[in-house]
Amino acid sequence: MATLPNPLPSLATSGLDLPPGTLVDTTSDGPWHEPLLWYADAPGNPTAWAGLRAAGRPLGLLPVLIDGGDRGQWPEEWDLAPARTSYAGDHDAEDVLREFWEEYADDELGAGGAPWPGLGPTPSRSTSEDPDELAAEVARQLAASEIPGARPALVPARRSADIPAAIGWSGPVNQENDVARLCAVLRSWEDRFDIRVVALGFDTLTVSVGRPPTTAAEARALADEHFAFCPDTIQQSPPYDLDGYAEKVLLNQGAWWFWWD
Repeated sequence: MATLPNPLPSLATSGLDLPPGTLVDTTSDGPWHEPLLWYADAPGNPTAWAGLRAAGRPLGLLPVLIDGGDRGQWPEEWDLAPARTSYAGDHDAEDVLREFWEEYADDELGAGGAPWPGLGPTPSRSTSEDPDELAAEVARQLAASEIPGARPALVPARRSADIPAAIGWSGPVNQENDVARLCAVLRSWEDRFDIRVVALGFDTLTVSVGRPPTTAAEARALADEHFAFCPDTIQQSPPYDLDGYAEKVLLNQGAWWFWWD
């Protein structure tokens, strides 16, 4: 897949009205040959995400909130690894999830060799709200309350699901060292659930959900996908089981949060 020109090196002459910020080329292997992302030097207005999307998208830049967490770990300290990141379109989402299910389900769920149940259905109903507008609202809420120190960022990416791969994000490295494989799953969720990548931390990922599951059966099927995608989120956070997770975390919920140990 041919890559598009990276607009970040010419950001200063792009015409975008941006606050003071930093271009990041720091990786685990040394400086990268071009910037991987730009992020603001200070937290932005909670509505900044929406403005960045409108201004950046025509240039090939998509917004994401950067969460430094309690330790103040910003992208220069994230061990970004673009050199070991492939292309999300080269991977099949179901193959990736099946592989993770077969690796983790027996030990973590005591599933007794239960076969991979397959991808869940696309929800039968969707919200009337545009997925990008919903993503902007989720970003506003995150910046206003849950992660008030978050800083707005721009990433060169074709689609929101590719943002982690575009920067060589290594948050899930203890599970998978090529984040593009997980981005293949995010692409599938983007197609089926209208998700948008809204926030990234050192090892956390938040997405908005424009078409969440609206029935118990849809939510339970999706819970299997979430377990394969990120076992730590379910095994190390309440309610600790797939049935409870489906009911309390997925059913009719407009955002999903993932954390890798």
